[in-house]
Amino acid sequence: MNTTVTTMFGCTYPIFGLSHDPGVVAAISEAGGVGIWAAARLLPEEITDRGRELRERLGQRPFGINVMLPRGVPESSDRAAVEAQLPAEHRAFVDSLYDKYQVPRDRERGERDRIVRSEELFSAQVDAALGTGARLFAMAVGTRDGIAERARAQGMSIVALVGAPRHVHHAREIGADVIVAQGYDAGGHTGSIGTFSLVPRIVELAGETPVLAAGGVGTGAHVTAALALGAAGVWTGTLWLGTGEHGMPEVLLRKVIESGCEDTVVTRGSSGKPMRQIRTAWSDEWAAPAAPAALPMPWQDLLVGSLEGSVTRHEIAPLMYTPAGQSVEWIRGRTTVADTMNRLVMEMESARANLASSRTGGGNPVTGA
Repeated sequence: MNTTVTTMFGCTYPIFGLSHDPGVVAAISEAGGVGIWAAARLLPEEITDRGRELRERLGQRPFGINVMLPRGVPESSDRAAVEAQLPAEHRAFVDSLYDKYQVPRDRERGERDRIVRSEELFSAQVDAALGTGARLFAMAVGTRDGIAERARAQGMSIVALVGAPRHVHHAREIGADVIVAQGYDAGGHTGSIGTFSLVPRIVELAGETPVLAAGGVGTGAHVTAALALGAAGVWTGTLWLGTGEHGMPEVLLRKVIESGCEDTVVTRGSSGKPMRQIRTAWSDEWAAPAAPAALPMPWQDLLVGSLEGSVTRHEIAPLMYTPAGQSVEWIRGRTTVADTMNRLVMEMESARANLASSRTGGGNPVTGA
């Protein structure tokens, strides 16, 4: 199971797992992988406090932290100034969703509008992330000058997420230690190139820099396939949604379990950027002819954030969704992080055995049959 990245980070398996939940992150690292904490929706002080707890729990085990640094955001987190720019048409459409689905107007904020993405916020988030003691610093949807150097000075390895071959030059320019090739299959913010098309090209362009394959990884056979494409490991996210550590509400977990490869869509209706998520009334409403075009980030965040928050708090089932990739096909019920990791490892061993025997009439590398 040894690859370049297992040697670099001292993990047992070349399996990296991204989650917003620190409990999931810790459990992935404890199970022999590398947990990556998605901290983009948090206030700087929350990153500091929860990061300290992660470091204390994991000791010498590696974990990473991921932040989003998109361009085109305001300089300041002046909520009133940003909200004043929301068009009346868009406000009216959101109001119509409150009414149509009888969503309580509880005037509380949700995950998206509890922060205002801005250069001011990003600077403070980066400062906090650099102080967590994480082994990896991952940057998605952009970067900023000087951050890689600061992270390296803290002893952190730099991870750059790319969705197209043209992005590799910048990743190498900032001295990325690991490049994640994220295919169209992936959940959350994603690009337009399929994983199988993207990974070998990124491997070719990356030279000696190890590459992790992301997008559609749901079984050990996918991990084996990624290694065959030249990747040093995989970067996963959707796979952990069904774990007990994640604690997804039952109504939403049922949607995830019932979703297959064809039940995810890419929409801008959640964050303003293309996001793959399970198809629900939320994505359908934003795709309807009467819907206005989504606003850029962070204006879309502030437009829909309170509505999303109320939908979640009051479990308005038709509108409840989660970012998820096409690997949602392999979430068949609630499990644990450790059991999921064990499944992947057993399936990898089975896939390798089937590959070895395929010349003589061999087996299904996904099912082991």
